[in-house]
Amino acid sequence: MPGFLLSCNGVNVMTIDYTEVGKRIAARRKELGLKQYQVCEMIDVNYKYLSNLETGRSAPSLELIMSLCRALDTSPDHLLTGTDKPRQTTEDISEKIKKLNEKNRQLLGGILDLMIGQQ
Repeated sequence: MPGFLLSCNGVNVMTIDYTEVGKRIAARRKELGLKQYQVCEMIDVNYKYLSNLETGRSAPSLELIMSLCRALDTSPDHLLTGTDKPRQTTEDISEKIKKLNEKNRQLLGGILDLMIGQQ
């Protein structure tokens, strides 16, 4: 599956290469000593779909990325870009939220609701 260009408000933010995302999913799974079937059970997907994700033939949804992060004890940054940013404190996040305009605060609130609902 080819890469995907992520845009925000008409500005190209990043390109996501799903083949590389899949390689990182597989590598992290192996680092943890997990078999594909074990991860499938943890994130409630079938074996074929996880295989397609790991080979870049399928693109994961945001919801699935978050499930994979929990199952593989990693961050979305790591899976999507191959980088790990230091963990942010509640205070760091709060300061960033204060800088958002109302529209983006509402958008973030919806994303947070979705994430909290997945816990």
